[in-house]
Amino acid sequence: MLICITNQKLCTDDFENRIDKIASGKPYAIMLREKELSETDYQELAIKIKEICERHQVNLIINQDIATAQRLNVGAVQVSIDEMRRHGEMLKKFDRVGVSVHTVEQAREAQALGADYLIAGHIFPTECKKNLPARGLRFLKEVCDGVTIPVFAIGGISEVNYKIALMAGAKGVCIMSEAMTTDHPETLAQRFIF
Repeated sequence: MLICITNQKLCTDDFENRIDKIASGKPYAIMLREKELSETDYQELAIKIKEICERHQVNLIINQDIATAQRLNVGAVQVSIDEMRRHGEMLKKFDRVGVSVHTVEQAREAQALGADYLIAGHIFPTECKKNLPARGLRFLKEVCDGVTIPVFAIGGISEVNYKIALMAGAKGVCIMSEAMTTDHPETLAQRFIF
């Protein structure tokens, strides 16, 4: 399963048009990340991206902004382990809750707190985390072996290496840079075969 994560800063063409093309290729989900936006700007963008996802019947995941997800009636959110600890009861209202984890212990804790899936990373070196060493495939395998819920690999994932992450136990992968820069976003999902 492929989750495409947004990052307007990496996108050099029309952002909404790119999201529309990505969605037309039917990835499992599009996660609206956009951490730099104000709550108001994020919500305005989320309304537009939700419309695109609904038109193409692609899942939308709201990243971190629980209030916007509630206001827009979006059923899926992605949160940090700290947010899961703080808002566990509130998060039970959502259909799907993903938690970002960076250790095996966090993965087990997130599952115990009710996470539906995990995003584990970063697995490979990536420009987004230049100064942090990649956690690697051993880490990914340990997370996958340590929980019973699906794990998505993130960080430096590309068409070239995603199958290695799947062999380590991941049920899917997340891509951001490639999603925001590929010349053919409409065929992106087809290039990742699960």
